[in-house]
Amino acid sequence: MDKLMFQNNRKLDVIAIGRIGVDFNPNELNRPLEETISFTRTVGGSPANIAVATSRYGMNTGFIGKIADDAFGRYITNYFNENRIDINGLTVDKNDNKTGLAFVEIKSTSESNVIMYRSDAVDLKLEMEDISEEYIKNAKALVISGTALAESPSREAVFIALKYARKHNTVTFFDVDYRPYTWNSMDETSLYCSMAAELCDVIIGTREEFDVLEGIDLSGNKDDQVSAKFWLGHNAKLVIVKRGKDGSTAYLKDGTVEVGAVFPVTPLKTQGAGDSFAGGVISSLIKGKDVVAAMRYGAGAAAIVVQENSCSEAMPTEAQITEFIKNYKDAEV
Repeated sequence: MDKLMFQNNRKLDVIAIGRIGVDFNPNELNRPLEETISFTRTVGGSPANIAVATSRYGMNTGFIGKIADDAFGRYITNYFNENRIDINGLTVDKNDNKTGLAFVEIKSTSESNVIMYRSDAVDLKLEMEDISEEYIKNAKALVISGTALAESPSREAVFIALKYARKHNTVTFFDVDYRPYTWNSMDETSLYCSMAAELCDVIIGTREEFDVLEGIDLSGNKDDQVSAKFWLGHNAKLVIVKRGKDGSTAYLKDGTVEVGAVFPVTPLKTQGAGDSFAGGVISSLIKGKDVVAAMRYGAGAAAIVVQENSCSEAMPTEAQITEFIKNYKDAEV
């Protein structure tokens, strides 16, 4: 079947799986981290950000992940409850593993960085037995990202989740989300990410992430069309290549190529752009919008988020994205 077919009788619209942590965003901007005095705490991690984005968009959203048995774990649970994200897929760790932390540095509008603390991060302790087939069976879509594939047992947990999703016609999205600090080598990254990509219906990544994904199969390739043809030859029905401020391009199974909209803004930071884009695209497709409209909403969401001093907290609603796009176009007239 060439088109994405969502099972509309499902209780949940989308489930995200994998990395979930805590971000500390600086309250003092335009200064290096060593001079930053105070921070504001929010939930972070690409899949968690996407879950917040889809929930804000009006999707019935769930999450599969492992959280620490401590104050940060309780904070994550409370945050998900406040954001109407179903927590039946969360498992509490009993081995004293800790939540991954990220400290954000914003030096200027063109330079922002993140210092990560992820040694023995609890989200990577997710196990196969933590994955409920019934939970995935009751969702229209499953979203995975590359970080959860970086270590065992999380890696195997993601693959069993993908197997269950394919078994029950749950549409699978892969946001590549390459983070080099979580992997041992480029070959390892390429191997496991490509194995996951072969099982997914939609693949979303930057050109650089596709280079990583294809390190074994298409080593040296830099051509988006070659990449799209290769992945559309597997299970993928839609491949989206992101190019930041230069927009995105979608490649469909039927050979159609669509160029996504772009809304240039002056960013406060770059973090969260990819997650908000994915959240907008995934939600729009589930709601029945075509690919062009989905990428437009994704681009609008990303433009909103990069102007704010947060990722998850900045995720906009569908109404806010619609208003932003309208006002942006009016300003151009």
